[in-house]
Amino acid sequence: MGAGGATRGGIDLGGTKIQTVVVDDANDPLGDARRPTPQSGGPADVAAAMAEAMRDAAAGAGLETGALAGVGVGSPGGVDERAGTVRGAKNLPGWEGTYALGPELAEALGTRVRIGNDVDVATDAEFRLGVGTEYDSLLGVFWGTGVGGGLVLGGKPWVGQGSAGEFGHMVIERGGAHCPCGRRGCIEAYAGRAAMEAKARHEHEEKGRDTDLFKLMRKHDRPKLTSGIWERAVKQGDKLAIHLIDRAVDALGTGIASALNLLDLEAVVIGGGMGVRFGEPYADRIREAMMPHLFSDQRPPPIRVAALGDLGGAIGAALLVEG
Repeated sequence: MGAGGATRGGIDLGGTKIQTVVVDDANDPLGDARRPTPQSGGPADVAAAMAEAMRDAAAGAGLETGALAGVGVGSPGGVDERAGTVRGAKNLPGWEGTYALGPELAEALGTRVRIGNDVDVATDAEFRLGVGTEYDSLLGVFWGTGVGGGLVLGGKPWVGQGSAGEFGHMVIERGGAHCPCGRRGCIEAYAGRAAMEAKARHEHEEKGRDTDLFKLMRKHDRPKLTSGIWERAVKQGDKLAIHLIDRAVDALGTGIASALNLLDLEAVVIGGGMGVRFGEPYADRIREAMMPHLFSDQRPPPIRVAALGDLGGAIGAALLVEG
């Protein structure tokens, strides 16, 4: 398996899209591809779509996947790096149990595969190659289908006993909104795109609030309210969309302040589909929402937008198979 060398693949597995990349020994992209994440079926269907997307990226680089030194995967859910398994990835179809994603992809692609947590690898990419290179400690906040977090402490990724950095499941309101994780009051219950869509549907269908969100979704042939749909709705002045985005910004700012009060980090990086899409103006708004809750507010850390953009998670995954 694998022909060796420094050319590696990376796969960023998200709730709405699968982003792949092939990088050289300087981590510069040689080819990339994107496919929608299957919205039905189960883990095997997702794995097949991931393999196809990786083949597309390799073809863009003029390679077969078997010629890659390896492929790294950033996956949601509980990751066992040693076994190559993923469990309970709730934003993916039918993924309730544990699935041997690494061995499945290794067989399909003809090269070694390593799996890491999606947000951890994206945070590591920004720390090593993006806006985090000047810092020794940072919090990565990835605002997308869910809300993920990654930590770098003392120049090294911090995973605790395996589940550190679950920023989206910090509680900001006891007994608050239902979160997709099954608990209440988590940041993700207010800022995760899946939870925001559920809230928008409830407000529109049950309470009769006007919104163009779902018209835009159908018009642009999207299966879900993607980051692009939210952006369009906000730009059009859709009151429900604006209200829910404002609510998300407040939740993110509150949670970031709590994390900083505990860890006194040097910087915060905002990434993910929503974070990158809304960009610097919303990073500034998140900072404003953070300030009233920050204990040490004389030297607030900068809040930076992820520099690696949509490829950041896939590049971070490729870093898993260095050397």
